[in-house]
Amino acid sequence: MKIIKSKSTKINDVNFSTIKFGEIFTDHMFECNYDNDKWEDPVIKPYSSINLDPSTHVFHYGQAIFEGMKGYKDKNEDLWLFRPKDNYERIKKSCERMHIPILPEDYFFQGLNKLISLERDWVSNEPGSSIYIRPFVFSSSEMLAASPSKKYKFLIICSPGAAYYSKPLSVYIEDKFSRAAPGGAGYAKAAGNYGAAFYPTSIAISKGFDQIVWTDSSTHQKIEEVGTMSVVFRINDKLITPLTSDTILDGVTRKSVIQVARDIGIEVEERDITVKELISEFKSGNLKEVFGCGTAAVIAPINSFGYKDEKFQLEELDNDFASKIKTAIINIQQNISDDTHNWRYKITE
Repeated sequence: MKIIKSKSTKINDVNFSTIKFGEIFTDHMFECNYDNDKWEDPVIKPYSSINLDPSTHVFHYGQAIFEGMKGYKDKNEDLWLFRPKDNYERIKKSCERMHIPILPEDYFFQGLNKLISLERDWVSNEPGSSIYIRPFVFSSSEMLAASPSKKYKFLIICSPGAAYYSKPLSVYIEDKFSRAAPGGAGYAKAAGNYGAAFYPTSIAISKGFDQIVWTDSSTHQKIEEVGTMSVVFRINDKLITPLTSDTILDGVTRKSVIQVARDIGIEVEERDITVKELISEFKSGNLKEVFGCGTAAVIAPINSFGYKDEKFQLEELDNDFASKIKTAIINIQQNISDDTHNWRYKITE
């Protein structure tokens, strides 16, 4: 793999105490191009703009997918990723659904190793610190024909960690718009899934909420996700989360939450949960917690939710499950506690 090192660094110009999520980028990036039916040799080079023709395929037909990952540094200055194999497997599923050629696994992991090693100074070993890693691929042929692209670009860029949500969320249960439909691309991390979510989310924000709860496209009664995250409900002392399907993203953090919860003795059930059931459990006093989970936030507490013209406020708990699970996951990620499931991946020089 060719590595072209930057002649300077931007790190000294960054105020790490005030950065916002995903607005500052590190000094290097990984790039690999697909042409003539094969992936070419990858390169790591200084972070820079990409020159694209106005006819570039992705602008017109949206063949694009991405992933979200995090890197961590422990007290010994060793660098770690969290479950990167799961991210690669999901990239493969997303590429297949969007008819994009799959980057070889060895290119992906070599790229991560070399890139994160180069950017090690951007990663702090302070508790809660991380570097956000964004692998993505898009169609890059210069063509207007409504057919699959012949060329693609796969890139990995990095951004120093910052909190995604800084306070508990208030969410609105959507009863008109849909994130995904059966047979669609809801299970893929396709760029268009997120672009199509912005408008209904803006309506929820105009009503005073922070995010949207997605429901099924047929009845708008089965709860699927919250914003860009998986969603978990605590009813009495049991956690319930919607079962994944072709309309729900198979979240890496979701799977980690489920396993860690079971490890510490919390019962977890994966099943459909309806809006009617949720409101009924709230009114009966059984709904104790709601939280979202995803790579960027790890766990985002939700303290209220709205449905039609009603709003439901949850009581604050002293001994909540969300905090316990989040702490357990972060301790694994940062090599503070034992990794009994072999989720950590050590970055090698």
